[in-house]
Amino acid sequence: MLESLQPLFEHFDPIPYAIPFFLVTFILEYWILTHQKHEPYDVKDGAASVTMGVGSIFTTLAAKSVAYLIFMYIYDNYRLFDLSPTTWWFWVLLALGDDFSFYWHHRLSHEVRLLWAAHVNHHSSQQYNLATALRQSWTEEIYKFAFWVWLPLLGFHPLMIFVQMSFSLIYQYWIHTTLINRLPRPIEFIFNTPSHHRVHHASNVRYLDKNYAGILIIWDRFFGTFGPELDKEPVIYGITTNIHTYNPLKIASHEFIALFKDFHKARTWRDAFNYLVQPPGWSPDGSTKTAKVLQRELKELS
Repeated sequence: MLESLQPLFEHFDPIPYAIPFFLVTFILEYWILTHQKHEPYDVKDGAASVTMGVGSIFTTLAAKSVAYLIFMYIYDNYRLFDLSPTTWWFWVLLALGDDFSFYWHHRLSHEVRLLWAAHVNHHSSQQYNLATALRQSWTEEIYKFAFWVWLPLLGFHPLMIFVQMSFSLIYQYWIHTTLINRLPRPIEFIFNTPSHHRVHHASNVRYLDKNYAGILIIWDRFFGTFGPELDKEPVIYGITTNIHTYNPLKIASHEFIALFKDFHKARTWRDAFNYLVQPPGWSPDGSTKTAKVLQRELKELS
């Protein structure tokens, strides 16, 4: 049965089918924000985000090709179970496994500076709209798929894994907007929503390193990284040190350059290593501060 389904999945990727939806909602959001809400919309910033998204298509394709070969080798030689995609529970388990993998990939991309250097461009816009969803990394795919390697080992076919990853990416598009406020409480409790993801894109100290979810916010609630959007503290978008550029090359490389400078000035190999693996903001003398330090200081002042 799996062999009969494989040709279908080899030629099926849900993302191209979602492109018309992206385009229509992209334009609709722009019209509402500028003509009805009368809010500023930085067209150059949006163009930079779209350019980043186009560039990521090529790097993702290259990385996915390598990952597919590795996943297939694991699946063909070491899988623990024979899981059939014709059963309903296969897709439920795959969706949960994919979302769990995304949570830890996303969380460590914020907590390990070398990984943050690849991921930070997605947070570099000081606007928050559907264009921001397209501001994808050109280098994140180099390490991303390592977080999914356990799924083919369990017995999920790599083609189905990639399809589910695409569905997750499509889901995460619509949560990049300010036009949708809070949804009914049961939805907000279980799923990642625009409100939750606005917190994730905030540069406010209180909101830093919160809400890593892909589809299900339950992972953040379980692992202690959930943070609600507060009416008393509006979200300020961007990163703690904004880069003020529309140049895609600078957007993609600025944190790698900063990391290289810190690595180069390290006095010991231990410090150099820590610059790579410690959270963003770490320094050996404490002259710069991580999100946890900043949040602890904020709590002490309140």
